Amino acid sequence: MRTINLQFSLLVGLAIIGFTTHTAAQSLPDTMYQSVKTIDYVVERFDTLTPAAVRSFTDRYDSAPGIFTFRGSSRRDMPQSGKLDTIPHKIEKVWSYTTAYDGRQTSTGVWGGGSGWTGQPVYVEWADNIIAQQRAESSAISEEFSGREIIVGSLSSDVYFIDFETGKNSRTAYKTGNPIKGSVSLDPRLNGNLYIGQGIPAVEPIGADVFNLFSHKRISFFERDPKAWRRWSAYDPSAVVVDNFVIRPSENGTIYKLTANSHDVKLHSTLRYRRRGMNAPGIESSPAVWKNYLYVTDNSGTVLCVNIDTMKPVWSFNNVDDTDATPIIIEEQGCPMLYVGSAVDKQGESGYCHFTKLNALTGEKIWQNRIPCHKIDYAGKLREGGMFSTLLVGRGDCEGLLFTNICGLGEHKGTFVAIERSTGAIKYRTKLDFYSWSSPVALYTEEGKMYIFTGDVIGNAYLIEASTGKILFKQKMAWNFESSPVVVGDCVVVGSRGNEIHKFRIK
Repeated sequence: MRTINLQFSLLVGLAIIGFTTHTAAQSLPDTMYQSVKTIDYVVERFDTLTPAAVRSFTDRYDSAPGIFTFRGSSRRDMPQSGKLDTIPHKIEKVWSYTTAYDGRQTSTGVWGGGSGWTGQPVYVEWADNIIAQQRAESSAISEEFSGREIIVGSLSSDVYFIDFETGKNSRTAYKTGNPIKGSVSLDPRLNGNLYIGQGIPAVEPIGADVFNLFSHKRISFFERDPKAWRRWSAYDPSAVVVDNFVIRPSENGTIYKLTANSHDVKLHSTLRYRRRGMNAPGIESSPAVWKNYLYVTDNSGTVLCVNIDTMKPVWSFNNVDDTDATPIIIEEQGCPMLYVGSAVDKQGESGYCHFTKLNALTGEKIWQNRIPCHKIDYAGKLREGGMFSTLLVGRGDCEGLLFTNICGLGEHKGTFVAIERSTGAIKYRTKLDFYSWSSPVALYTEEGKMYIFTGDVIGNAYLIEASTGKILFKQKMAWNFESSPVVVGDCVVVGSRGNEIHKFRIK
């Protein structure tokens, strides 16, 4: 586990939390399990010159100078955490950044500004020589920029660059033309490429941007794909770099494998798929990676493992309902395990959040906890129940636990839960004032005691003692926290619906 602060020091100690990168001498096998027979798919390769195989299995995000993609790693297990010098008791606002407000009427309403689900910022600590290089290529960087930067996509259709220290513009904003719902992703190879997914078609064309921070220009834009099996062409998933490939799933039912440098992006190959007898799915969760295997979940309830080398399915699993929460991977006794949790959507007004642990190599179900949930009436509209918050792995004094927010659990609209990793059983439930789609983040004392920051959709910020679920502090600090935060030292940065991005300090 790696912790981000100015010196990139480990917060809680290697003995407590650990620091690992994943390398291996050989690829995972090119095989297909019987479960793939439930999937219709087509693989198309466009680049026959670039070798297709993943050659290095080191997670590039583990050595990146910051938090470069959703949940900080290709495993999506949030290895970064905050540092606390003492037992915390309060959340204080450091600064708020005001975004533009997009009042255009779309087919899905007015989206406004700030950030929504998942909306996690990127955090970067730029080296002086890289800042100098960027200044030489572009005049976009502010003269007062400290070198510590927040990058966040907004529902206002803009990407904002914010000085972490001051909350002021670090460079000129980039306008995409369409609201951004998902989390932007910065290339860990430090070529300056920022991968942006447009989320709502306010205007045409809609698609996926690649924006380079050195030239401060868009170097690639991928519009609606005429070969896609689904017409909804949004890109909520946060792109992931694996070796020298960029993987971008779309809500159009396609997974794209790309090659990219600071000047050019090329399509290498695609996988289009659907569960047999169903329409093509949309992928809103972010892809997780283990070696040369890729894992996605979608709104048909399918969990799919793909061999990145061949782009062919390895196994599939039916998780019953729309599964938008991003899957996470944890190595346990030498074997990668995949954790996924579904929504209550197609089941009706009530049903189950299917919280499932799978062997990531074979798709074998280890256990499944069917958690009764219901949809929620909010502002006259039924909102889906179940899990939209991505799991947080417990470490330190909470080793063996997972934490998340669940919508419509029991009599509560929103519930924060601790779950036993070995069995899937809920250890405790903490009632929230309202439901939450935001993913929790962790902070640790030097002794390894874990505390959690999370927010809900009516703007409450919570500070929770992870071992007990006790709420230590709660206060309404924004209009609506749908977005997921990043944590740096004793500070948390998170966007809210409306038109604000906030930096809080945990004290």
